Amino acid sequence: MDPNRPAPGSALADAGVEGNARLTSTTGMVLLALLAIEGLTILSVRSLITLHVFLGILLIGPVLLKTGSTAYRFARYYTGARPYVTKGPPHVLLRLLGPLVVVSSLMLLGTGVALLAVRPSDPGLLLQGHKASFVIWFAVMTIHVLGHLKDASLTAWRELRSVAHGFATQGRRLRFALIALALVFGAVAAGALLPTASPWTTGATGHANH
Repeated sequence: MDPNRPAPGSALADAGVEGNARLTSTTGMVLLALLAIEGLTILSVRSLITLHVFLGILLIGPVLLKTGSTAYRFARYYTGARPYVTKGPPHVLLRLLGPLVVVSSLMLLGTGVALLAVRPSDPGLLLQGHKASFVIWFAVMTIHVLGHLKDASLTAWRELRSVAHGFATQGRRLRFALIALALVFGAVAAGALLPTASPWTTGATGHANH
């Protein structure tokens, strides 16, 4: 056996590492674009409250997908999978921030959805929790984005360029299908839950409280 020849399955394992990186990066760039739009709605939330709520729910799908792909990489790394160990972990600061990003994101989205179940005139602690989780989320997300932006944008660009040039392999088709399904899931959830947000999206009281 040629010692320089890759072991059986090693090429597939390496492709899995690269595929995971591309899925995570591309999903991250999609999230960044959606979050930028969501951030703009905050500047005039009274007039854009419907869009704010819709995008907030829509984000759930891509957030869950990115969390899943990231958690898979960490699980593979810490269980000693050779290709993931060889690739190495992110910077220690980004690793420490990772759980905070996930928890604050889930808190932000969770309190936002929970607010739809209460009246704007009596939001209780949910509204304060939503605002507090946003402050925490914004702080940790800013560091997270700055730490990953260069690598993520380059990786996502390579993925998009490969598709544009007609190199749509089975792995790439699967990754884009997962991102599309995450967006569809979020859009369907947003469409289903938006009617329950009518006390928030109609009337001056809802606008003022939010």
